[in-house]
Amino acid sequence: MREIIRHTVSGIDGKMKLGDYLRRNMHLSVSLIKRVKYGGITVGGETVTVRREVALGDEIVISEPERESENVVPMDIPLTVLFEDEWILAVDKPVNMPTHPSRGNHLPTLANAVAAYIGSPFVFRAVNRLDRDTSGIVLIAKNQHASARLSRALARGEFEKRYLARLERAPRDLSGIIDAPIARKCPDNIKRIVTPGGREAVTEYKILKVWDGGALAELKPITGRTHQLRVHMAYIGSPLYADFLYGERVEGETYFLRCHYLSFPHPMDDKKIEIFANTDNILRQSDRTASWFLFVKHF
Repeated sequence: MREIIRHTVSGIDGKMKLGDYLRRNMHLSVSLIKRVKYGGITVGGETVTVRREVALGDEIVISEPERESENVVPMDIPLTVLFEDEWILAVDKPVNMPTHPSRGNHLPTLANAVAAYIGSPFVFRAVNRLDRDTSGIVLIAKNQHASARLSRALARGEFEKRYLARLERAPRDLSGIIDAPIARKCPDNIKRIVTPGGREAVTEYKILKVWDGGALAELKPITGRTHQLRVHMAYIGSPLYADFLYGERVEGETYFLRCHYLSFPHPMDDKKIEIFANTDNILRQSDRTASWFLFVKHF
């Protein structure tokens, strides 16, 4: 068993059944309580069931069975850690690295690097995922409880993500909101399109810099559709530079899209966490020119 929560009972008068306290005061999911209620919960060092009564000051320790992560082999790959505590890990994913293993992919992934960093046994629980050629912040939950709480917060719109993107050209309006539904172009094609029958998709954008032949934008997705930022910027006539799928292919280059800011409620106490990814190392992550590097660095 692996300890995931250590908590001192507070905020109650008299006694309360443990199961009720876990749900009402600690906001644990029923599925997690069911998973650990036999042999995985102790109060004052004694193994108990959820029928046990707890009182003010009692120490609750919750553990879950250790599981090996499927298909994630630890690999000694450099990993930039932006934030870490006992619940979560935030890292800076580089360009040309998939977030996790997938069929047909033979590249080392972020999951392989994180598995080596955390050690075995390990279950890779990425709360947000980035495409292979998108760099920046990826948040990983270290246990099932943190994963469930963060996934619910993400579904409720309590995450804020901001991206930097290099565009082929600036749009007519230098800031705005794109509200245009997105769907898969056809069932066997990864490409997405804006279409009335698609799922709701909303993006806020702001142009930070404009120069001959390009622009730098900050993009804020309100919804989280596949390829949303790339599709939306192409839709308003400002595709990402070198975007082979939604813009013009540039030989030897790929698009620049970087998640540089992430905020979310902490899974234990709901305190707002803000994480920033450094933009000074952009040149080392992709084949950008020195002038582009300096331009981005001083935006």
